[in-house]
Formats: sequence, structure tokens, C-alpha cells
Amino acid sequence: MIYRANPRCNLVVDSCCDLPRELLEEAGVEILEFPYVLDDGEHLDDMGRSLTPKEFYQRMRDGVQPTTAQIPITEFMEMFSRIADSGIPTVYLAFTAALSGSFDTASTVLAQVLDSHPDAEIYLVDTLLASVGEGLLVLGAIRQRDRGLTAVQLAEWAQEARYYVHGYFTLNTLDALQRGGRIPAMAANVGAKLDIKPILTFDLDGDLTSHSVVRGRKKALKALIDLFSERATDASRTSIIIASADAEKDGDFVEDRASKVTELHHVVRASIGPVIGSHVGPGMLAIVFWGPDRREDISIADRIANSVRTAMPGSNGHNGIDPLSTPAASKIALEASDNGEVLRETAPEDAVRDEAGASADPDDLSSEEPRTR
Repeated sequence: MIYRANPRCNLVVDSCCDLPRELLEEAGVEILEFPYVLDDGEHLDDMGRSLTPKEFYQRMRDGVQPTTAQIPITEFMEMFSRIADSGIPTVYLAFTAALSGSFDTASTVLAQVLDSHPDAEIYLVDTLLASVGEGLLVLGAIRQRDRGLTAVQLAEWAQEARYYVHGYFTLNTLDALQRGGRIPAMAANVGAKLDIKPILTFDLDGDLTSHSVVRGRKKALKALIDLFSERATDASRTSIIIASADAEKDGDFVEDRASKVTELHHVVRASIGPVIGSHVGPGMLAIVFWGPDRREDISIADRIANSVRTAMPGSNGHNGIDPLSTPAASKIALEASDNGEVLRETAPEDAVRDEAGASADPDDLSSEEPRTR
């Protein structure tokens, strides 16, 4: 992998951030590649170099059912040992621990390396985000690093900024959710007959959760635009990521409609990689942007519960499994309403919202190049 060492602060990410590889390499970011398995054997998620997104999703359409795995422990040992020997302060922004056991593995290996290199300055941050949600945080981190933050400052910034990332996505079919155990086969069949399209997001623990359900692809894309219009603050609306699993025309539609909501100074178009794509299937479409603190959108009771969890020693909120394989925490319920429009919304009725709509705006990319494709 190609990256240039930054003597002040190095940045490491994994391929599940789903950003364009050339963007990361240009910024001097080191990339850890998740493995995945197709019918011809194991591959590394090299972000489109050996297998283009179109080729990958066509194989899924042809009936291939890919599987995913954790980053091997040897990869973490080699990386952390090399970083410790270099003496360069480093931050690793990792794929959410709620959806992969790789974070646990990285934590264990890093502890071992720090035992033998007590002066090494290496920070591991659970982004609590996935795919281009993680990617937006990475873009912000690159900018903050280049503005002069030290490694420890950058790690602290990321731990706060992750709660200001908003991401919503929709699927073309429910097949991938059914194969992954997140919905029963019967629900997938009913959903297909009713043309049900879920609107998904990630919760404060970094797990997948349902926001709402609509009927029809056009309504699903409109729901993404509506959420952007409602949730993005004025300052943050200038910088967004739109990503798809081989659904570029739908991405063009969403970008065009988003540009009618507000002037967009920086739009990153990305492809959903094979690791995430294995669990969402072809046709997934996502929009990600900065917005208000998502911690303000939970009930008081949930806030107290989260505080208790955080205070408990050893509490990590996940069960150390392979990427996106757990059905328990994120079952997608399909409950039809009378009018057939929004079939389910999971936001609690007693949610505490920021009525002023204020945002800390952790990163303003409006001074970047106008577009990155």
C-alpha cells in the first residue's frame, strides 16, 4: 500500500470506509484491507483495484454469495510493530466494533505492542460508524491533521466528531438482509411483494438500525433527500458523500436533488466496497453529511443507560463477531401503516432534540476542491 509518513501525525484507516482509494493515498493515509471470499477464493478489499465495483456486484446478481471476515491478527501485529518502531505518532480510525470483531483484535494486539514499546504514541479509535459514514469522519480527520492537530488531539477530535456524522441509506432489495439474518425469510418475501424499501442508519453504539420504511425506490430516494434537508445544518450542507452499490444513476438523482436544497461546494462520490456490499447487495444508495449532535436525539432514559454502560469497566457494547453478521441488535421490523407510506419509524417519541438546530460543525470542507469523483 502507498502512503507517505507524516512526522507529526500518521493516520491509518481500513477499507470499510469506502472512500476512493486515490483520495486516501493522495492524503498520505495508510489503508488496512479487509478480506472477503467469493466462489473463486479469498480476496482483499483493495478498493476496486483488482475487482471493480461493477464486476463485484454483477457477480452478486449472477448468484454469487460473498462472505466476509476479520482483518487477520498478523496484519495488526505487523502494522502496530512497524509504527511503534518508527516512533511517529499515529491514529487508527477503525470500523465500528458493533459490526466487526476486528476492533477487539486490534485492541488486544495494540496492548501487546505497547507493552514492549511503552513510549510509542498510537491511538485506536472506534469510529462507531461504517462505510461512508466512517469515510466522512476520515475526511474530517485528514483536514484536521493537515491543520496541525497532534495525534492525541486528533484522537480526541474523532471521539467527539463521530457523533456529528449523519448517514442514511436504502437498499434495492431485502435479500442481503435476509441472508445475513437481520430479517426473517417471510419478511423478505412480503417486502419484495409490497416493494418495501428500508431507510437505514447507524445508532450511537455503531450498529445498524432502521429509521423508516417506504414503498418504492423513488420514495426511498426522496426520503434520503428529505432527511438531508431536515438534518443537515446550514454550514454542513456544503460537504456530503453520496455512495452507491453500482447504482450511479440513482446517485446522480440524489446529488441533483440535494443541490436544489442548498449549494454543494464539496461532493464526494464513492462506491460501496465488497465488504459492506456483501451485506447490502447491489443497488444500495447512501448519503452522508455533518449535522447536529446525534446524542441529543435519544430519550433521557437512554442517555442515563448509555452513561452507565460507559462507566462500567470492560463494557464495550459488542460481541466480537465478524463484520455485519449479528441479527440480534438490529432486526428490521416491517409494519405496514394505514396509508402505506412510512411503515415504521424507530425514533423514540420522547427524543430530546436540539430545537435550535445548532451544530458544532466538526469540519467544514467548503474550502476544498469543488468536487471529487
